Amino acid sequence: MHTRKLGPDAPSVSAIGLGGMPMSLNDRPSEDTSISVIHSALDAGISLIDTADVYCLDDDDIGHNERLIAKALKSWSGSQESVIVATKGGLTRPQGRWETDGRPEHIRDACERSLAALGVERIDLYQFHAPDMSVPFDESVGALAELQQAGKIRWIGLCNVSVEEIQEAESAVSVVTVQNRLSPYFCESLVNGVVDYCAEKGIGFLAYSPVGGGRLQKKLPANQAVAKIAKKHGASPHAVVIAWVLAQGQTVI
Repeated sequence: MHTRKLGPDAPSVSAIGLGGMPMSLNDRPSEDTSISVIHSALDAGISLIDTADVYCLDDDDIGHNERLIAKALKSWSGSQESVIVATKGGLTRPQGRWETDGRPEHIRDACERSLAALGVERIDLYQFHAPDMSVPFDESVGALAELQQAGKIRWIGLCNVSVEEIQEAESAVSVVTVQNRLSPYFCESLVNGVVDYCAEKGIGFLAYSPVGGGRLQKKLPANQAVAKIAKKHGASPHAVVIAWVLAQGQTVI
């Protein structure tokens, strides 16, 4: 497994991580199937798992994916210390909707719940899930700084942000990762300069939905350009697209 640095003052991780979201939403697989998938990914050399408190059905199910990953790691035959688990706070799931909540008090409470769900005393990488337009961005980032100072999180990450928002956060904290959408279907992080900025600063760019997400990834085999490259290299269309995503920046994971 190829590796890349997670970010400034952080170790190298597998260049491809495992995203846990599909294991906890509607039509989710059985727990046994999900744990088997997680174990197989870890056995293949993946050392970065990405989750969030809101990877669940609704607010009554908060932390489902975190608990699932904790259970899988506990039963894995390898060393848990070799795996970095990244989670997030800053969203809620009322009646299954996705809503932002960047209030410092919510972020603090969400972090405590995530610590309990993951069964750890310190979260490896805690990411602010999305800016909340009703809360000043610096107040949300300030809550992350407080949690880090309190020893509850090791590294700070941002999600769904612009270059300007990264720079604003950098005035208060060391930003180790940025997680934005990136695939051939969605290239806004290339156009708006976020990928280039992360490469310049050594910030890990965690590309989510790299093959397009649940619906669009099913269309990849029918894409003639991708299919031609896949056939030439004896690879799957999905592997071709992941390789393309990784090639977009030296810090892309």
